[in-house]
Amino acid sequence: MRVNGRLVHDPEFGVLFGRDIVTVAGSEMQAAKPVYLMLNKPRGLVTSTSDEQGRDTVYRCFDGAGLPWISPVGRLDKASEGLLLFSNDTSWSARITAPESRIDKTYSVQIDRVASSDDLTRMQHGVDIDGERHAVKRASLLRSGGKNSWLEIVLDEGRNRQIRRILSSFDITVLRLIRVRIGALELGDLAKGQWRNLEANEVSTLSR
Repeated sequence: MRVNGRLVHDPEFGVLFGRDIVTVAGSEMQAAKPVYLMLNKPRGLVTSTSDEQGRDTVYRCFDGAGLPWISPVGRLDKASEGLLLFSNDTSWSARITAPESRIDKTYSVQIDRVASSDDLTRMQHGVDIDGERHAVKRASLLRSGGKNSWLEIVLDEGRNRQIRRILSSFDITVLRLIRVRIGALELGDLAKGQWRNLEANEVSTLSR
């Protein structure tokens, strides 16, 4: 690889597209067009490019789409569903996932009991897990049946499996967990396993 005519061997050498000229084997490289999209992740898919256990990944949903390289913006675990962002704009992704961004993420969560007001209060008060305090920003009851209920839970941080870990500490089992909103961006009626490109205003609003 050559940058502005100078031979460079470091694959992580930083360049500024639009200013620096990068050539490989004599051909000038062009920056890929920025891509921003949302996926309604189905349950059972792993959020990674590949899986050492041979499990299906979220990239199965993009088969045949002809997209450039894209990476997940944040994560949803294998058992979770719903809104998942992807982009090839690493700066945009970093702004959204940065701890200081505090972007609200809203989930619909089905649990194995009819939640009481005390349950909701405890979730918001939080619990110590492995020496760290974990709490949800907001928790409210959406609807309930005879043996289970649906909650709306809002987080403003992105710790691994945080909702499941908090509820498990109160002996509450999560039956389904669906992310329905990130900031002002809603999953809406996007079908499971389907994706769409974000509108320009959605891209700018998320990283504001």
